[in-house]
Amino acid sequence: MKHKLMKSTMAVFAGWFLFASMAFADAAPGDVIVTLGEDLNADQRAQLLDEMNVDENEAQVVYVTNEEEHQYLGNYISASRIGSNALSSSKITLLEENSGLSVKTNRIDWVSEAMYTNALATAGVEDAEIYVTAPFNVSGTAALTGLIKAYEVSTDGVIPEEQKQVANEEMVKTAELGENVGVDQAAELMTRIKEEIAEGNVETEEDLRDLIDRIAAELGIELTDEEKNGLVSLFQRMQNLDIDWGKVQEQIGSIRENLTDFLESEEGQGIIDSILAFFEALIDAVRSWFSSAFISPFVK
Repeated sequence: MKHKLMKSTMAVFAGWFLFASMAFADAAPGDVIVTLGEDLNADQRAQLLDEMNVDENEAQVVYVTNEEEHQYLGNYISASRIGSNALSSSKITLLEENSGLSVKTNRIDWVSEAMYTNALATAGVEDAEIYVTAPFNVSGTAALTGLIKAYEVSTDGVIPEEQKQVANEEMVKTAELGENVGVDQAAELMTRIKEEIAEGNVETEEDLRDLIDRIAAELGIELTDEEKNGLVSLFQRMQNLDIDWGKVQEQIGSIRENLTDFLESEEGQGIIDSILAFFEALIDAVRSWFSSAFISPFVK
């Protein structure tokens, strides 16, 4: 699955660049913007609009081309992986100030919700509910560029180009790392590094390397030298940008909330119960072994 063709998803984020000629200075909480891949057939388009609960005749809809996907994703993903069809779709709902970022995905199998949240926060996106989907399973990489631009234009703001580039690089690096250490672990590593930077605990490259080593060890992650050097380079670029780390920390708070929600869910409780049952069985086995080892020799 991790190497599935990415051609479907590339439409999502690139599509937002079509908004450049439209005025959204008066955008307000509750406003919704939708992108649809130009290569969706009629049934797929109807399926995704229904899934997003959007009326095509009433909503602000923009169609995205595959050429735009290549234009905005070509620096990070090979042309063969981008593919030749624009199919992915997305929906952004602006939220009240200080609401943070909320990301949900469907049929996205390479980029996780936490990865989107982290990368969007790095780019300076704030207070939005985001939904990314496609007619069938796709990687999800294309979504970031368009979503960033959609937010930028809808709020009549300007996000520096370098900040957008770093956000795209972050998403790709995290997803690639997730292939080796697990999706949740990779996202957690990035989140915790950002939290430490936001606290002002990183001043030098040595501080950053020590931080990455410590958090990786705490999470049970073994990084290769190449992976570690890539992370150091990425976070150094972030630190050289005019990023409001306090706001980044506020926006990624939803990652923690999503984890809590999962642990409290029926599925999460089932996993916890399974772990507890395993340890209970292990303790019983050890107890039985000790009982046999220390008592049986004296039984005639």
